[in-house]
Amino acid sequence: MNAPQSLFDRVWARHVIVANPGGEELLFVDRNLVHEGGTFLAFDQMRIDGHKVRKPKQTLAVTDHYLPSTHRATAPASIANPEIRRVVELLDANAREFGIEHFGVHHPRQGIIHVVGPELGWTQPGLLIACCDSHTATHGALGALPIPIGQSNQLRHVLATQTLWQKKPKTMRIVIDGALPAHVTPKDVILTVISRIGIGGAAGHAVEYAGSTIRAMSVEGRMTICNMSIEAGARIGMIAPDDTTYNYLQGRPLAPQGEDWDRALAYWRTLPSDTDARFDRELALNASELAPMVSWGTSPEDSSPITGSVPDPATIADAEKRGRIRRALEYMKLSPGTALSSIKVDRVFIGSCTNARIEDLRAAARVVKGRTTTIPAMVVPGSTAVKHQAEAEGLDQIFLAAGFEWRDASCSMCGGSNGDLVAAGLRCASTTNRNFEGRQGPGALTHLMSPAMAAAAAVSGRLTDVREL
Repeated sequence: MNAPQSLFDRVWARHVIVANPGGEELLFVDRNLVHEGGTFLAFDQMRIDGHKVRKPKQTLAVTDHYLPSTHRATAPASIANPEIRRVVELLDANAREFGIEHFGVHHPRQGIIHVVGPELGWTQPGLLIACCDSHTATHGALGALPIPIGQSNQLRHVLATQTLWQKKPKTMRIVIDGALPAHVTPKDVILTVISRIGIGGAAGHAVEYAGSTIRAMSVEGRMTICNMSIEAGARIGMIAPDDTTYNYLQGRPLAPQGEDWDRALAYWRTLPSDTDARFDRELALNASELAPMVSWGTSPEDSSPITGSVPDPATIADAEKRGRIRRALEYMKLSPGTALSSIKVDRVFIGSCTNARIEDLRAAARVVKGRTTTIPAMVVPGSTAVKHQAEAEGLDQIFLAAGFEWRDASCSMCGGSNGDLVAAGLRCASTTNRNFEGRQGPGALTHLMSPAMAAAAAVSGRLTDVREL
């Protein structure tokens, strides 16, 4: 009899071509995502080597990181920084030369790469999806096997061969059971996980998220969970496909149709982990104990319930951790014992591949409707399609009436590659995934939270428990 398998083991095994004595295995790549970043290096090397893209129809290029969120009509010419403008232009030129479909500056389906793939139905259960971005794990929310790769040599290898050498990681299952309390969201769940296991807690593992809490989430919520797997140290995060997944995919532009859909669905139903599958590590959480979370330090693990306070490093027994927290508080300009709900913020950003889908914008709009921002705030939808849907639902008018800026889809202030930055010394309530020093700009002070919590901060001017509103 066959040994019981996990979702990860099952999908991985189907993609192994050959193994080498060093422990690496050559995997077939079903689909490959490319953004502008530093990927021009891979294309340059392909050109030098005289290589063509092995399977151009299985690669999709999307411009997102460096694309401005304003003045889009005249981009890329309107991009002031010539180096950034050149990077944007290079992806378009390389995609045309190598025969790759490109969702560029003015494409109606342009957006953040990890938002676009699922909303098109391009991301599907059981596929191995490579992408030159650390948040590739987002696609695992639909039961795909997501593998982040480097922007030069690894990407070149995938483009030229449609394969990838990888060492199989260990497995970890994080089981979350129970009903989430009111106003506690998937972002709060994953921040809780990271705060408990640390940013290296899942290093070397492929993580499967399971349990009744996960099964009750929408696909969009699951994407938020998987997206931040890398912040827990895991390069791969996955959730078993189920009826929620299939209903989400059915009818999407690039999802299978007709008889192909029936065949795909029959295969997808074979993927979930066997009930007796074994994992190298397991973690269990009770959802009923969770609360809205905010970060206070310079790592996602530096997060606490909004009802808490800034920790005192003197109470930390481990000397290394004590020193790290002390440095984090110095950078964040925070004093031990300060109530988190008393911390004033200077601006708000709602966006990123973590929290810029329509579900996220609806949640934020519910909080700000009928209220007014007290500080500068902006909303950057995750894709052009999300923007259009939000406008059709009137969400843009809610944000604009409240005093928010309503912008075009891009990665924007998540990393600031496009020039959307937080000024030095200013404090930002952000729905992004990272808060290390300088992430949103040199000297910027970032607090991570859910869209609803960010919206609450916008109308109150401080970190605020959304449940109070």
